[in-house]
Amino acid sequence: MSGSEGGAASLHPETRLVHAGTLRSQFGETSEALFLTQGHVYDSAEQCEARFLNKDPGFQYARFSNPTVTMLEQRMAAFEGAEACRATATGMAAVTAAVMGLVRAGDHVVAAQALFGSCRYVVEEHLPRYGVASTLVNGPDIEAWRKAVRPNTKVFFLESPSNPTLEVIDIAAVAAIAKEVGARLVVDNVFATPLFQRPLELGADIVVYSATKHIDGQGRCLGGLLLASEELIQTEIQTYLRQTGPAMSPFNAWVMLKALETLPLRVRRQAQSAAVIADWLAGQEKLSKVIFPGHKNHPQAATIAKQMSGPSTLIAFEVASGKDAAFRLLNAMKLIRISNNLGDAKSLIVHPATTTHQRFTPEVRASMGVTDGMIRLSIGLEHPDDLIADIKQALATV
Repeated sequence: MSGSEGGAASLHPETRLVHAGTLRSQFGETSEALFLTQGHVYDSAEQCEARFLNKDPGFQYARFSNPTVTMLEQRMAAFEGAEACRATATGMAAVTAAVMGLVRAGDHVVAAQALFGSCRYVVEEHLPRYGVASTLVNGPDIEAWRKAVRPNTKVFFLESPSNPTLEVIDIAAVAAIAKEVGARLVVDNVFATPLFQRPLELGADIVVYSATKHIDGQGRCLGGLLLASEELIQTEIQTYLRQTGPAMSPFNAWVMLKALETLPLRVRRQAQSAAVIADWLAGQEKLSKVIFPGHKNHPQAATIAKQMSGPSTLIAFEVASGKDAAFRLLNAMKLIRISNNLGDAKSLIVHPATTTHQRFTPEVRASMGVTDGMIRLSIGLEHPDDLIADIKQALATV
């Protein structure tokens, strides 16, 4: 196969998402090739040995690497401005690998309390099984991070904006504390998308994505991505991935590769529509709160202005009269569909308290800002006027 093309850092992000990381076979295909193979053959036993010793470049086994997956990793690294990227089967596989790869029994993790339910599970319930303690803090309170540090703190973990409350954390400030105490900062950047926020430039050590969301963006495939320096991945992450096997399938990688070509077009359009819809929602009397990272009245507006180049495609809002009213609104939707996914071409809506965060007690949900009346709305590619009309008729039932 011929080498990668178009990887120059001077190219604009849109160009890198079309060309970076491309590997061509001897057939000279225009579109990236899909290599559906479990393994690879070697010219000799000596070459096979050298390949496993990492002395001979090339592929060995799909659990370790694959040409199509490698193209996705290289393209995403070029887009993110990272030295290296590793693809995983799901977003949660990327989160788990990032955190588990950095800790050992006896270590301590500090995490923001406003997290996706599965992320809190990893921090609160999974890590302690292996002797790793954790402390949850109010993410925007920077001093809370410092106060939570112990001598054995090895990892800081956060989402910004958070799921589903769209809470935003000053990444550079948290990164500075992490470096001061010798901890690594892992940032889940899904809600900001790689287009609107660049955590590595703000001091994060690892960035993770559920590629299932905006990167695929069309409701087809699961996937995760983990980005960091080459040294960090090789010393802390690579062996974990190789031995535990959360590998992305080549087919899913191919789908993600093609989706990256249109990511800027899709996400910018979704964010523009989200801003229009959030403005309209802010004027509705039946809603007690509207949270959108593009609004000047967002609780962390100053931080957003400093570290995000655009808003999210997500809106959170609260129906004043609680769960029953929220359910009536969801059930009355005709165009917007009820689904716990997000970042899709189709607009999707969900009630977090009974889905993504249902396993938590009411007290824990309250501490995270997830109320019984809260609704998470993911804006798709439909015309914003049609989405507003759908929400308007649904609100009439509340």
